Amino acid sequence: MASAYSKDLLLTMYRKMYLMRRFEERTQQQYGLGKIAGFCHLYIGQEAVAAGVNEAIRPDDYMLSGYRDHAQPLARGSHAGMIMAELFGRTGGYSKGKGGSMHVFDIEHHFYGGYGIVGGQIPLAAGMAFASRYRNEDRITVCYFGDAAANQGAFHETFNMAAKWKLPVLYICENNRYGMGTAIARVSAEPEIHKRGAAYNMRHEAVDGMDALKVYDAVKDAAAYIRAGKGPVLMEANTYRFRGHSVVDPANYRSKQEVEDERKNDPIPRLMAYAIKQKLAKEADFEAIEAEVKEQVDEAVKFADESPEPHLDELWRDTIVEEGEEDVRPRERVLGVKVDKWPSYPSGKDLKVTWDLEPREQAEKADKAAGLK
Repeated sequence: MASAYSKDLLLTMYRKMYLMRRFEERTQQQYGLGKIAGFCHLYIGQEAVAAGVNEAIRPDDYMLSGYRDHAQPLARGSHAGMIMAELFGRTGGYSKGKGGSMHVFDIEHHFYGGYGIVGGQIPLAAGMAFASRYRNEDRITVCYFGDAAANQGAFHETFNMAAKWKLPVLYICENNRYGMGTAIARVSAEPEIHKRGAAYNMRHEAVDGMDALKVYDAVKDAAAYIRAGKGPVLMEANTYRFRGHSVVDPANYRSKQEVEDERKNDPIPRLMAYAIKQKLAKEADFEAIEAEVKEQVDEAVKFADESPEPHLDELWRDTIVEEGEEDVRPRERVLGVKVDKWPSYPSGKDLKVTWDLEPREQAEKADKAAGLK
């Protein structure tokens, strides 16, 4: 049976997944050399989620994440050297090194940050989705969060609001089975996170997060549903991180055998095997990609090493945006290239809410159905 996927899609996904993996491996190496300070959380093992999601949505859709946030902007097309420089705390980073590992931010590619507060991005994503509906855009917002964030109060408050207002947002729970060192089933009355969407009349589903193509198919369908104005979707991507919660976590809470068993399901060779079996690509295609990516990551580390450390005068800059102050376009500032495509948004002065935020008629019908009237 012929494959439903093109060679270009498969090789693009493979390139992005391989880039994420090699970038994160070098990140751990550089952390060990003392070039990266503070907390640092790796995405190794979860690459199929970011690759599948990115290829299924539009480049101008909004995206937010938690603090495991190096890989998703790479999938979006962010400059690898500038992300590495951000991790190094250097001026060549997207935020001049002030964001660091947990706060990568690339407006040009519509990646609106990693957030250090567990679940902190969940209500922000609803706000961005509200803005899209307010502006009559057909963009969606994609919000990644981990399984442990589903037990935060903001999760439930936001889901009620998002469902009630039919906000165009796709919530993706990357369930890697551990909230830091605690198995999710030990602390959750309902460990299947996606089922919580039922409480808010929200479409919800689970997907194999170790299979980039299954993620791609699921997200493509969900994105079309959201763009059609049918409301938000909660998707649980069941995945696994091969490393500890952070680079300093020895992961003693799980056995070596468990990790070895999960590594047999590595999403990167899995995608390669599919493409070769379908005769859509040859081993030489993947070897060429791997060589190019290794060189790209070497260049990223070199770029970060050579990027200057920030001057003390930078300490109080970029804390407040003055009225009329122009946006600083990071690639123009760092690389000296002209960035023509830059997000612009209409003024709120001429915009109005075009739907009933709290429909009384709907509420009265619900009260009757419940026997309250």
